[in-house]
Amino acid sequence: MTPLSFPGLDALATAVVLLDMDYIVHYVNPAAENLLAVSAKNIVGTPLDRTIAEPDLMIAAVTYASKNNCSYTQHELPLMIGGHARLEVSCTVTPMEIAELTGFLIELSPLQQQLRIAREERLMDQSTQTRELIRNLAHEIKNPLGALRGAAQLLDRELERPELHEYTQVIMKEADRLQSLMDRLLTPHRLPHVTHFNIHEALERVRSLLLAEFPEGIIIDPDYDVSLPSLTADREQIIQALLNIARNGAQAMQGRGKIILRTRGARRVTLRPGGFRLQPIQPSAINAGDRATGGLVVRVGRRRVTLIGTLER
Repeated sequence: MTPLSFPGLDALATAVVLLDMDYIVHYVNPAAENLLAVSAKNIVGTPLDRTIAEPDLMIAAVTYASKNNCSYTQHELPLMIGGHARLEVSCTVTPMEIAELTGFLIELSPLQQQLRIAREERLMDQSTQTRELIRNLAHEIKNPLGALRGAAQLLDRELERPELHEYTQVIMKEADRLQSLMDRLLTPHRLPHVTHFNIHEALERVRSLLLAEFPEGIIIDPDYDVSLPSLTADREQIIQALLNIARNGAQAMQGRGKIILRTRGARRVTLRPGGFRLQPIQPSAINAGDRATGGLVVRVGRRRVTLIGTLER
């Protein structure tokens, strides 16, 4: 079969395939050759069901357009490319008569870009809603937090036993830290307050807070590498992150067990798959969270990531 020539279709960025009434391929433009990973000379004159793998959905779309004599679009139609790569496309079938050919014009548009944009917009909407929720919570927390700090300060002045001052100092320091956290949550687009600090001082702060929260049953064993240099980061954010992790561990052990706070210099080794394709992690799964928090904690973590970039598969 001699391939038909359509210079106007050759210049399109959209993949175009022309079929006759018997579903025989008569023409594919260069964009379709690239999309389907085939050459025109190999598929012109070939039935549609032998041109692509898993053709049932596309044939159903062509059949619907033929029976109803109308244009029909099937979104998220899966295509197997090269026998192994799966691609989702938007497939539009239109009955047509061009020159000596009567049949169907098929337009194929990859959905990866549209799906990625839609997914990012959805995640941005969720992030906006979460930030608004956090801001409302922060407003509700600030007032009682100030009262708690003031009460601890008054109590500290009344205490006669010096060893009891440690507890009121913990309350006041934590109230100040949470007050700073509330201020950060209420201030949009605030950059991290980066300073140089000793990571072991931060860990000791975490250890004292955990011992105050779990006075019995939890053993916290520090194992520090004192040769480590100072850390350059937002000190309060690091303390908050370490405290969250350590508290989760203590709660998982139901307040009984041993927690080791260990610091070491890291050596990074990167492993990349060579040939074997790993199953990608879906961003929707990363953003799901758990039942206890409804995804709030994870979305806050995602917000931290988006301050410096984005999350990609």
